[in-house]
Amino acid sequence: MKKILISQSNYIPWKGYFDSISLVDEFIIYDDMQYTKRDWRNRNKIKTAQGLKWLTIPVEVKGKYYQKINETKISDDKWNTKHWDVIKQNYSKATFFKEYKSFFEDLYLTMNYKYLSEINYSFISTICDFFEIKTKIRFSSEFNLIGNPTEKLLNLCKDSNAKQYFTGPAAKKYLDEFLFNNNNVEVKYLDYNNYKYYKQLYPPFRHDVSILDLIFNEGINAKKFLKFV
Repeated sequence: MKKILISQSNYIPWKGYFDSISLVDEFIIYDDMQYTKRDWRNRNKIKTAQGLKWLTIPVEVKGKYYQKINETKISDDKWNTKHWDVIKQNYSKATFFKEYKSFFEDLYLTMNYKYLSEINYSFISTICDFFEIKTKIRFSSEFNLIGNPTEKLLNLCKDSNAKQYFTGPAAKKYLDEFLFNNNNVEVKYLDYNNYKYYKQLYPPFRHDVSILDLIFNEGINAKKFLKFV
């Protein structure tokens, strides 16, 4: 029974994002929908001695009210060096930072893409490789999407021959499950509760931070703190 996950791309997402990808056979990045400001598309949080800090990729938004995520361009080509400097400053004391410093430094400093979707995909696919997640990744732009939001999601499932559609708990507020059931596609809601704590800098502990926090603090043991990988 083929399992599918459909989600917009996020910048250096949290651990639950990668857990979700690992659960399915195919992950479709839904990036030909409207870009939303102050969302996870171009930003995420890290831990610092002063508390949580947002790392935000600056993008072009002025006058582009209806641009799609995959049409969103970067507005500052120095964002990658700035982000890496902040990460280096705040994770230098993490147990495994030295071991992975060169790898992530190279990744950041060669991140010269012009579009947000390209950047997000590069991070997502690289981190999937780190966790040995073999799920196939595709883009929604490969498909001919028609209908209302629920119908588009359903059609992505049908065109991919998926029988189970995995989605986050927030989807319960808007998803038409009846439509999925009538088309023999089972909706499965992800459970992000009961994650284990790990050795994290700067108490108190927070789960809702970038996956980089887990990698730099736990290194080769990071996989043990995911639920499904």
